[in-house]
Amino acid sequence: MLWLVILAVVVMIAAALLTVFLRSYLAAVAAVSVVSLALAVIFALLRAPDVALAEAAVAAGLSGVLLALTVRRTGLWRSDAGDGKK
Repeated sequence: MLWLVILAVVVMIAAALLTVFLRSYLAAVAAVSVVSLALAVIFALLRAPDVALAEAAVAAGLSGVLLALTVRRTGLWRSDAGDGKK
């Protein structure tokens, strides 16, 4: 079980660093959701299923959708890093 917690922490740290360094806003939103899902896995492994379910539903699910809709509504999804524009 300890190696699963360590793996989840490594995934969470990697996704948090990706959130800072990604140029695409939608990819950064996805990375934030990965951080929340990894935290939900840690809570589940620590035998706190109620907290894990709340973290997965609210932080990863609802917040991820709201952030993605906000990025789309503001038009920032068009300024993606892959289009070659600055």
